[in-house]
Amino acid sequence: MDAVAARSGVHRTTVYRRWRDTGGLLADSLDAAREHPWEPPDTGSLLDDLVAINRQIVAALTEEPSITRALVAASFRSPAAAHALRSFWENRYARAAVAVERAVRRGEAVEDIDARTVLIASSAPIFYELVLMRSPVPEDIAERYARVGGAVATGRS
Repeated sequence: MDAVAARSGVHRTTVYRRWRDTGGLLADSLDAAREHPWEPPDTGSLLDDLVAINRQIVAALTEEPSITRALVAASFRSPAAAHALRSFWENRYARAAVAVERAVRRGEAVEDIDARTVLIASSAPIFYELVLMRSPVPEDIAERYARVGGAVATGRS
């Protein structure tokens, strides 16, 4: 909160008046990010789309300071942050579903595949590695788990 006040050029009490805790501040930040006109990459290949999405996730988790990591941590202490985090990811999964839908049309994915399952199979291991395990970032992490999502999409999982 002090860093937000300093960066904004206001006294910290101004920030605390608006947001009672870090969770509320992060929740509002994430709500604003959800409104951002993000669209999933369209590379012409499901695997490449998943790699590109995963690279964005890796960047969000490894930048310093990482608002994504801060929000994940805050979500355990703040119901507002937990709600914002869920809403943000539901929104992103819904938007990214088009990548899987395009893959179905191109014959890269089975017709009845659940897009959310593919996206979670591709991205959740990154959160496990980087947030829960706090592992060093393997150079091929985006590609490695995109292949898992690709395998799920083809029904080979």
